Amino acid sequence: MKLVWAKLSVVAILILGVFYYHFFTLEAEVVSQQEIVEAYQYVKVKHKGAKLEQVGERTFQFSFPSYDGSIIRGQLSYPKQVSENYPVLIGVHAMGRSYPRWWTDSLKGRPTVTRVNEITRLALQQGKVVIAIDARYHGSRKVAERPLRSIMNDLKFWGDKTTYQEMIINTVIDHRILLDWIAEQNDLDSSNIALVGYSMGAQLSLLLAALEDRVAKVAAIVPPYIDDKTAKVAPKNVVDLLAEKQSIWLLTADDDEHASEEENNRLFESIKNGQKHRIKFEGGHILPAGYETSLKPWLIGQ
Repeated sequence: MKLVWAKLSVVAILILGVFYYHFFTLEAEVVSQQEIVEAYQYVKVKHKGAKLEQVGERTFQFSFPSYDGSIIRGQLSYPKQVSENYPVLIGVHAMGRSYPRWWTDSLKGRPTVTRVNEITRLALQQGKVVIAIDARYHGSRKVAERPLRSIMNDLKFWGDKTTYQEMIINTVIDHRILLDWIAEQNDLDSSNIALVGYSMGAQLSLLLAALEDRVAKVAAIVPPYIDDKTAKVAPKNVVDLLAEKQSIWLLTADDDEHASEEENNRLFESIKNGQKHRIKFEGGHILPAGYETSLKPWLIGQ
């Protein structure tokens, strides 16, 4: 009898497995590059409702509406050097993080393991204004009834990519609107804008830079490899549009749980830019302390 039940259990598991595979797993989709570009189009908005509040020495928090009425929130810091036209560095945070990480080594008792605050320090030393905003469903833009975990569970376990793709696409659009706002500021040089992002922020940065002529250069730090199951948010499908950028830097790890060495090689090879540069680190997705110093030449334009 036990043997019969064991066999029935195996059969039931197999049936459930087949059912799950056919109904809940994602399949690769064929999407043209033109369709991808069109997914990120938006209607420009006026920033009459923009709010700016000083929160520290030469540091301000700001907010203004996005194209759909959602409120974009972020922060910017000026360097000590005084200028009439500051170059700009936009920092893009990792998944599960928020814009304050670019200014602090810990938040709510949790260390900033990505060390992006050190990138901010280096950029300010180089006379750049540093700006960062929250991604959708992150930080000040969290939605109580739609936590990030539920979005990722839908993607990974139920094959529902809807909210995840909307989160990425709308966050890229929010950054395009941020670029509009920067262009309206008399003391910010909208012709000298650099992007740097960590993990999901690297994914977003590559997508944004591919779409935007206003981005001069980009540094992507350990971007996750996104395949064609979510083709519209996969940097690999648009990185050939980076050909005219001043420089494209890719920082990768040899044991990254979110991108294999082969996938990182494939992504780098797909970038058709004579000024591209890659730095490889030993270890996993969290790069070793001090990695940020390797970005100094990129920050100063060498």
